[in-house]
Amino acid sequence: MKIAMLTSGGDCQGLNATMRGVAKTLYSEVEDMTIYGIADGYRGLIEGDYEKLKKSDFSGILTLGGTILGTSRQPFKKMRDIEENGVDKVKAMKETYKKLKLDCLVILGGNGTHKTANLLREEGLNVITLPKTIDNDLWGTDVTFGFHSALDIATDVIDRIHTTATSHGRIFVVEIMGHKAGWLTLYAGIAGGADIILIPEIPYDIKAVKREIDRREAANKDFSIVAVAEGAISLAESRMSKKEFKAYREAMKQPSIAYRVADEIAQDTDYEVRVVVPGHIQRGGAPSPYDRVLCTRFGSYAAHLIINREFGNMVAMKDGVITAVPLSEVAGRLKTVPTDSQMIVAARQIGISLGDK
Repeated sequence: MKIAMLTSGGDCQGLNATMRGVAKTLYSEVEDMTIYGIADGYRGLIEGDYEKLKKSDFSGILTLGGTILGTSRQPFKKMRDIEENGVDKVKAMKETYKKLKLDCLVILGGNGTHKTANLLREEGLNVITLPKTIDNDLWGTDVTFGFHSALDIATDVIDRIHTTATSHGRIFVVEIMGHKAGWLTLYAGIAGGADIILIPEIPYDIKAVKREIDRREAANKDFSIVAVAEGAISLAESRMSKKEFKAYREAMKQPSIAYRVADEIAQDTDYEVRVVVPGHIQRGGAPSPYDRVLCTRFGSYAAHLIINREFGNMVAMKDGVITAVPLSEVAGRLKTVPTDSQMIVAARQIGISLGDK
């Protein structure tokens, strides 16, 4: 049996641990097993940049962050475009697959990665995918690997900000990753004891944010922690067309949404406001113990799908059980936070403001 693996899109914790789970299971259960590593995601598949991996390549990587294969972003919307040098990317990827005489291509990635993976499935390639993203926004799985590791880091940031916020009586705006979904900000905000949480799914009213800070001030709480998803939007922005929103954001003076929220809070008040943007720190370092276990389970299950030739699926967790979800159902669908979810209800019940009232 011959397979190849690639990691695509942004890196995160658990990529190596997941590949290890796939490889160790296959080496254990398939007598004649060959595994290729594709360099830098779909770029390597397009350019034929790969190498044959050894069993030893999968040793010592359970706790290693990043990806031993390298990664890159290859926008799905451009996959069908012919390059200036005449390269047909889809054709090139199929040729690499056929050249290696693969039984299966194993792809680890997020939303954009899964769109291209589904395209390759439609083109006749045997594909198995694994759900990677710290945003936890992939459709079809309760949790993605990388999410819990990033959650630990984001929560730790908020924990540490608490001490300086209370010492100085300041307002701290902490920007958490998540462009289109607020899972990471919501969970980290609750876990870290944030007072206000702003996520893309619930447009915020800056007046409501200020009212909550004023309420806390009146209750002799002279500091507040505002956890803001990088994709948070205001009430006014939520009413704009895509074109209007894009132009509005391009004209925004501040470098990111956290800085804008901080400026809005400080305007016409005496509050001392500071901004913290942990950024890519949230994606780096070793996977958490939870993710190490999850990645091993995902990887082992993927191996069995390959052995049983159950291609065209994404490995997922549903109600605590590892299972397979048709790739056709996953590609192009985003999993956002339901505004009536138990997590949202719980946040409101314990007094956390979500910036909307």
